[in-house]
Amino acid sequence: MKPTLLVLAAGMGSRYGGLKQIDPMGPSGETILDYSVFDALRAGFGKVVFVIRPDFEQAFRERVVARFAGRVATDLAFQTLDRLPAGFAPPPGREKPWGTTHAILCAREVVAEPFAMINADDFYGRDSFAVLARRLSGQDIDSTAYSMVGFTLKNTLSEHGTVTRGVCRTDARGFLTDIQELSGVRRTADGVECAGQEGVVRLTGDEPVSMNFWGFTPRIFAQLDEAFRAFLAAHGGEAKSECYIPTTVGDLVTSRQATCEVLRTTATWFGATYSEDKAAVQASIAALVRAGDYPANLWA
Repeated sequence: MKPTLLVLAAGMGSRYGGLKQIDPMGPSGETILDYSVFDALRAGFGKVVFVIRPDFEQAFRERVVARFAGRVATDLAFQTLDRLPAGFAPPPGREKPWGTTHAILCAREVVAEPFAMINADDFYGRDSFAVLARRLSGQDIDSTAYSMVGFTLKNTLSEHGTVTRGVCRTDARGFLTDIQELSGVRRTADGVECAGQEGVVRLTGDEPVSMNFWGFTPRIFAQLDEAFRAFLAAHGGEAKSECYIPTTVGDLVTSRQATCEVLRTTATWFGATYSEDKAAVQASIAALVRAGDYPANLWA
């Protein structure tokens, strides 16, 4: 059974200033998402599912999905504020999506295989997909042995503003023991720092972090449903609260409902958190094309 690639593309792009999921980055107009799908196909993934907002479905089909016609099976799932478990409703005035845990849940009807989950606007690199594809291929669909591709914190920062990162702790075997979602993360002259509840938290920059490149089986959906219900009971009345998948997986691990192996990769991550990041992303992709890692036109 070939694994499925689940792409979260429903983010509003508030910091970037537009729908960065369909912003051209490659030499022939490719988006970052194009490179992720290209890498997934050569790693052996068999289907791609996109989680999007209904309001840009037409543009997404025309500018993204159409590129893959005849190359791979595709499907869409929709994340909306009112797609909630029975008994819950969005509070008045809420506009912000419910977060990545909810986004994955929105795809439960169209994903029946072991699957990798990624962000649409992050470039993960060829080796990352190969590593996770090997882990997922042939995995029992009822297994709760999950996985995550880990990146080095200092290599995932923006030069143009702060970011949010899930900083991981692992045991001697490389399995996740704890994950902490840190916001306001930025580079300093001698390392990395972020805003903590009791003041500034200083980091070395060498910590492994989650960049939302996860490996799951369909068993995760029931667990996410339970976790999301608990989240809504506690925070569903808030205007901007979000249920993040790193926090949810961390809770599953610490409660021993699942394990999560942190997989190492030789690939370099980069992304466009801010509009000012675009030039650096384009330059990085151009360098990979010159090195022969990708063709100048992915879908020619």
